[in-house]
Amino acid sequence: MPLGQRAGDKSDSRYCGVEVLDFPAGEGLPAVLNHSLASAFDFILAPLVDPNYRPTPGAVLPVSASDLVLGPAQWSNHVVGKISEWIDMDAEDEGLRLDSELTLKQEIAWASHLSLQACVLPAPRKSSCGNYARVVNQILQGLTNMHLWLRLPLEKSEPMDDDLDNKVKNNNQTSEIVDSWELWNSFRLLCDHSSQLCVALDISSTLPSINSLGRWFGEPVRAAILQTNAFLTNAKGYPCLSKRHQKLLTAFFNHSIQAIISGRSNHKVSPVPEGVLSDAPVRHALSPYLDYVAYLYQRMDPLPEQERFEINYRDFLQSPLQPLMDNLEAQTYETFEKDVVKYTQYQRAVAKALVDRVPDDAVSTTRTVLMVVGAGRGPLVRASLQAAEETGRKLKVYAVEKNPNAVITLHSLIKLEGWESLVTVISSDMRCWDAPEKADILVSELLGSFGDNELSPECLDGAQRFLKPDGISIPSSYTSFIQPITASKLHNDIKAHKDIAHFETAYVVKLHRIATLAPTQQVFTFTHPNFSPNASNQRYTKLQFEMLPDMGSCLVHGFAGYFDSVLYKDVHLGIEPNTATPNMFSWFPIFFPLRKPIYVPDGSPIEVHFWRCCAPTKVWYEWAVTTPTPSPIHNSNGRSYWVGL
Repeated sequence: MPLGQRAGDKSDSRYCGVEVLDFPAGEGLPAVLNHSLASAFDFILAPLVDPNYRPTPGAVLPVSASDLVLGPAQWSNHVVGKISEWIDMDAEDEGLRLDSELTLKQEIAWASHLSLQACVLPAPRKSSCGNYARVVNQILQGLTNMHLWLRLPLEKSEPMDDDLDNKVKNNNQTSEIVDSWELWNSFRLLCDHSSQLCVALDISSTLPSINSLGRWFGEPVRAAILQTNAFLTNAKGYPCLSKRHQKLLTAFFNHSIQAIISGRSNHKVSPVPEGVLSDAPVRHALSPYLDYVAYLYQRMDPLPEQERFEINYRDFLQSPLQPLMDNLEAQTYETFEKDVVKYTQYQRAVAKALVDRVPDDAVSTTRTVLMVVGAGRGPLVRASLQAAEETGRKLKVYAVEKNPNAVITLHSLIKLEGWESLVTVISSDMRCWDAPEKADILVSELLGSFGDNELSPECLDGAQRFLKPDGISIPSSYTSFIQPITASKLHNDIKAHKDIAHFETAYVVKLHRIATLAPTQQVFTFTHPNFSPNASNQRYTKLQFEMLPDMGSCLVHGFAGYFDSVLYKDVHLGIEPNTATPNMFSWFPIFFPLRKPIYVPDGSPIEVHFWRCCAPTKVWYEWAVTTPTPSPIHNSNGRSYWVGL
């Protein structure tokens, strides 16, 4: 049964399994499964084949149970296969190596026959695992639905002072720093980033640094195998986890990673709770550990309403809007109009601008001309009129909108609200309209996830000709930001298209299963109004990111992009993680992928170049990495992705 009920969480992290350490021979498997399910575990991680088996000519595979002892749904939903741990595909002994290869293929074939959803592969026995990866890669080519979870210890040893001293004394020869992520990275690269190759992490009593752990959240981790020796003992003698382990497990839950409890019980807790008759079913020896994991899960806060709204968009790649080329649909308008926070910020900005524009002693005699360019169905018109009412200023509004369908809605709104004397609707592209008078304030919501990626600079440059020389633009400026990320799922989703064009496209995506590898840095800034005669919206920047300390090596799949905008003075709006406007959902981050992920060694920076290019009919981005290894320049001449003017 699930660990508990958490509002909004329908992920696999609700389910907890238990590892079966002893081979359940004969009819033992159904009894082990039933006992585990009766003890509130949701599935078992069980060996499929007798560990003493070695292939011999004509031998029948000694499986743990016939496929008939459990129903198909039980095999599929409640059993994860455990491949024999003696297997060593990179052994020096050729006989052992060949036996290992044959046995692995036999066991995977049996697991496929049972329709298991996943099998756990034993950890590589050495850092050089080329033959193991080759055999697994062959198997992956033939799998349809089943996933293979490579079991790895969660460890990264830190260099000690003695190691550093020895490195100098022994001519740079020192003890090897163990980092299980390096092993995973080698294995997955050899298997060409197969989407069916995942990770199961063994969690023991010691944990690497926080930054080192963070790398795993961008990887396809499916299970956290909690060893009983990772648990401490509380004052009542029950198992519990350290604060660091608790925090890690909670983070795993938030990333849809299941827990599996493994090991022998180290806590002498009575299997029969007080007040329960002794002839009651015997509790599982690891039930106290399950109770504690369930307690941690149930203690988590419910998913906020915004997260529940966004949950179906997590790691789902969407092409950015083309608001100039395409007319938005009513459903799109309605989604954005529900963002109360955004329009509250706009109302605050307009109110401050009105107060600055019109002194209190001129309120009765001065009428401010405000133009909403790209008015849509009217939310900014409403916010501006509410700001005027709040500040007691008189307002004349021009609502300029190029979408004829949205103009129909605008006319209906104005009639319904009785704004006919206050608002004039203009059905025109802002870049082509000849205004009858100059505006005091120009208001727009043309920002994209990267700030300028929906052509706000081009639109506002075209519209500022009807702004007074001392007029105010809301927003007054906006800046884009990027940071390198590990995003294995996004990479595999793009790779599935099997072409270069999809790797040269920027995507809007609710980032979730990612690891951020360095703090954000500014990319491009635009300021409005911009009356410079030689103004150009082309941009180029070169950025160097220093990876987080103590993290170790990492793999960069691309760059996450954000923006921050100054609407007016101290009123800002944005999604840059450090300054993001709370509870706002109009924008997800943007993702710039790399055709080939870049391996960044421990201590090395990554240098990236970004260009914003302009032509008469389109605007596009190009990007490339030059350090530590050069990548191709992506999207040259806007061949794969552009925004049409």
